[in-house]
Amino acid sequence: MLNLKIASVTVLLCLSSGGAWAQEQIINAYGRDSQSLNGEWHAIIDPYERGRWDMWKNRKPQNNNEFREYSFDEGLTLNVPGDFNSQLPELKYYEGTVWYGRYFDIPEPKPGEKLLLYFAGVANVADVYLNAEPIGHHEGGFTPFQFDITDKVKGRDNFIAVAVNNNRRPDAIPAMNFDWWNYGGITRDVFVIRVPEEHIADYYIRLDKEDPELIHADVALSTPSEGETVTLTIPELKISRKLITDSNGKASTSVKAKKLVRWDIDNPKLYNVTLTTDRDTVSEEIGFRNIRTRGTEVLLNDRPVFLCGVSFHEEIPQRKGRAFSDADAAMLLNEAKDLGVNFIRLAHYPQNEHTVRMAEKMGFMLWEEIPIWQGIDFANDSTQAKARRMMSEMVNRDKNRAALAIWGIANETRPSEARNAFLAMMKETAQAIDDTKLISAAFDNSNWNKDSKCWEITNDAALDLVDVVGINKYVGWYDNWRVDPSEMSWNVKREKPLVFTEFGGEAQYGRHGNGDAKWSWSEDYQAELYRKNLRMFENVPNLAGVSPWILFDFRSPTRFSPLQGLEFNRKGLTSDRGERKEAWYIMRDYYSTKNKNR
Repeated sequence: MLNLKIASVTVLLCLSSGGAWAQEQIINAYGRDSQSLNGEWHAIIDPYERGRWDMWKNRKPQNNNEFREYSFDEGLTLNVPGDFNSQLPELKYYEGTVWYGRYFDIPEPKPGEKLLLYFAGVANVADVYLNAEPIGHHEGGFTPFQFDITDKVKGRDNFIAVAVNNNRRPDAIPAMNFDWWNYGGITRDVFVIRVPEEHIADYYIRLDKEDPELIHADVALSTPSEGETVTLTIPELKISRKLITDSNGKASTSVKAKKLVRWDIDNPKLYNVTLTTDRDTVSEEIGFRNIRTRGTEVLLNDRPVFLCGVSFHEEIPQRKGRAFSDADAAMLLNEAKDLGVNFIRLAHYPQNEHTVRMAEKMGFMLWEEIPIWQGIDFANDSTQAKARRMMSEMVNRDKNRAALAIWGIANETRPSEARNAFLAMMKETAQAIDDTKLISAAFDNSNWNKDSKCWEITNDAALDLVDVVGINKYVGWYDNWRVDPSEMSWNVKREKPLVFTEFGGEAQYGRHGNGDAKWSWSEDYQAELYRKNLRMFENVPNLAGVSPWILFDFRSPTRFSPLQGLEFNRKGLTSDRGERKEAWYIMRDYYSTKNKNR
């Protein structure tokens, strides 16, 4: 029986505020009986952290001799979900604390019921208070967390306060410097889940790594209750299997599923799966597929698949704000579909569950990673603990998704003993929860060997950790062409599949002219750069896929040239207004040829 892990933090650590770390997350939160807390929240901007004293108590003057120097009840409001930077001009560059507060009513829990306050994502640090009591803390802007509020709610006029802070810190993940906008706020859904006191807290249901007809299922109850019956049903496959829990409240089974149709990029088949106990029932759609490598190939359902990829940020560039809804997911994913991709790298952090689940239904294979991106303090014990927890939260949330093909453990990091040990820990953490996905990392430390006319990576032990090698290399942009692309090759782990996870260059949509100069920011230069990279890829013997950087122009506070368009990274195939650049059509035609040959 596999060791089910709901989260990596199993011991609640008290904070100075009296709260605790967020608790183990429930699986399939969106499939539960819930009450949404989305909508307008009251807000107070607190750059000097004065609210830490007692703002969370939401006190009111009790007589004519009292006053309070704050109020949630009148003034600023912010939409939840949503980042605060795009909702108010004064907050465009703001990095600091914003207090969110709102009142809500909810039917009080009946005997034998629990209420769980669930946050799908808060960027980047959240301290949560309910009815003038601290209830918990979470760090990590892109993974979900929850608190048991059963004994803290009342039927009417509950007040929840959340101190949200997006300050960059050296010990954070990501750390001080990253090339995307540092959106802060309650950026994803908030809701209260109602479950039986003893409920199905976790499950992991998947196809065997190689056998196309063998389904494995592991289930964990919320309490260590022995001898409980859990019934697994998959009606379309005529499966009904009873599992009996052990002394830890866990149970496992394996069952043959004849005539199973595997999830595939051309036929993203999902089955309705239900788990039932005497007290609880939970259902969701789950797909089953096999993914592995064979030499230099990636095999999906035993067939080689070339990864026709692209990346995008969790951002709607036209709105200059975080993506958070089904409508936002549809906009991003439909543009990827039109490009002809079958693979999306969700860079550089776990994106919201709306995007992940919609991508699965549309037939996209996914790469998902936590933001281990340059500048990480790999030797810091606190940073290590945060990374382990974030990886656990990401993998637990999405381990049942057939679309997830690759867990990414790093992006553009430099070799060192501390870094190598850190990445080994990331791989171990992911595989202890879910061992059916491939492991990869994106490397940007390749060097040119002028004698062999090859790009090489030497002396990087992390290459041995991965199943698929990711390469970030901007030849023709950050690196100049050393020889003609037709003569340029790569010699990196030739016994493993290699995917170009980033390549490209910047261009302003509609700017034409000097196609030889990088500084022109012209579509002409970007288009020719793409043609040359595609020619170079023909010389890569272990090439298993390509994923240009990036689908849309995205906001970045490190871009200052007026010709560049100010505050935007212009590497997108599509502009921030949704206009397709010439390079978009080059990649569409390339993918069309690859897909015809599949």
